[in-house]
Amino acid sequence: MTKILVVLTNTTRYHGTTDPTGLWLGEATEFVDEVTKAGFDVDYVSPKGGFVPLDPRSMKYVAESDMKIYESSDFQNRALMNSMNPSQIDSKEYAAIYYTGGHGVMWDFPNNHELQKITMDIYNQGGYVTSVCHGIAGLLNVKTAKGDYLIKGKEITGFTTSEEILANKRKVVPFLNQKVASDHGAIFRKKRAYKSYAVQDGQLITGQNPFSARAVGKMLVHQLKQSK
Repeated sequence: MTKILVVLTNTTRYHGTTDPTGLWLGEATEFVDEVTKAGFDVDYVSPKGGFVPLDPRSMKYVAESDMKIYESSDFQNRALMNSMNPSQIDSKEYAAIYYTGGHGVMWDFPNNHELQKITMDIYNQGGYVTSVCHGIAGLLNVKTAKGDYLIKGKEITGFTTSEEILANKRKVVPFLNQKVASDHGAIFRKKRAYKSYAVQDGQLITGQNPFSARAVGKMLVHQLKQSK
């Protein structure tokens, strides 16, 4: 159980508009860089499987390490073109699940019951549930066997309301991650907008914004190495 499951979006546009969105590239590549150089393997899954679009705005913020992963045949084939469908996933193979962001996830992460089951299976077997930025949307509605929200009473973070306003996307997103997280009983933590910040509470590790992916990856690697 040394693999990490990376969750990506299939959403190509902000619903009701022609404005393209998708995966925020660095939120996948920076995390993958951290965990793979530490010796962990990754698989890629998306709600529908198959093609994963990139948010074109994310390409403005790439570094050389991002481009090396983006240009690799492995990432292009297994992540962007042929991501796995949730039905193909055996949760027992994974030590952690990681929800990437990009605004697209706001539509296809929150109510995907297959991904929610995978998340709880990994959590219940002692694995880690992690996310960055808008990826927290994948955790908002996950419930335990008792019917409680997984994030209830837990310290978490994600893309904040103030960051959504600064991104000029407040009016086009279907909900606000910070508000729903608080409504579902989470203890929402945040720091300065667009600065790296990650929070751990037990088996949950979450990052605030696109610049927090490496921090999440480093926290997860530390925990996985300790548990070996």
